[in-house]
Amino acid sequence: MTLSIRPATDADWPSILDIIKPVLAAGETYAIDTNLDDAGLHAYWMMPAHKVFVAELDGQVVGTYYLMHNQRGGGAHVANCGYMTSPEARGQGVARTMCLHSLDRARERGFRAMQFNHVVSTNEGAVALWQKLGFQIVGTLPQAFRHPLHGYVDSFVMFRAL
Repeated sequence: MTLSIRPATDADWPSILDIIKPVLAAGETYAIDTNLDDAGLHAYWMMPAHKVFVAELDGQVVGTYYLMHNQRGGGAHVANCGYMTSPEARGQGVARTMCLHSLDRARERGFRAMQFNHVVSTNEGAVALWQKLGFQIVGTLPQAFRHPLHGYVDSFVMFRAL
């Protein structure tokens, strides 16, 4: 099996939608409305500020991520990303590969660091992976996320210099 990552094209949107729609509708990991229609999902994931990539496994899109400036102005040197992997590809290193790819793309674009603003504490797999890849929890936002199963839970701010 060969995993490759490339910039997303308009033709990738149906595959991207298949990945992001159930994740965002579940409301367990992203601080975004759970009832967005397809146009709203497109406006969010494919917004002009996002440089969107897809991960392909043997020619099939199995993951997607976006890279953007975390802030504007004096904070524009810090990158931010969001990642999603299709359920059938989880546990196969797709998220890890996308994160490593995003760190390289961020460096190429002149970013000096990467920050994740709202990593939900119950998303233990993501927290552990980001820590393995050098991110540190630099802040805890107490009960900042309303999880549909666990109620109010903490979110972490995670940071890594590039």
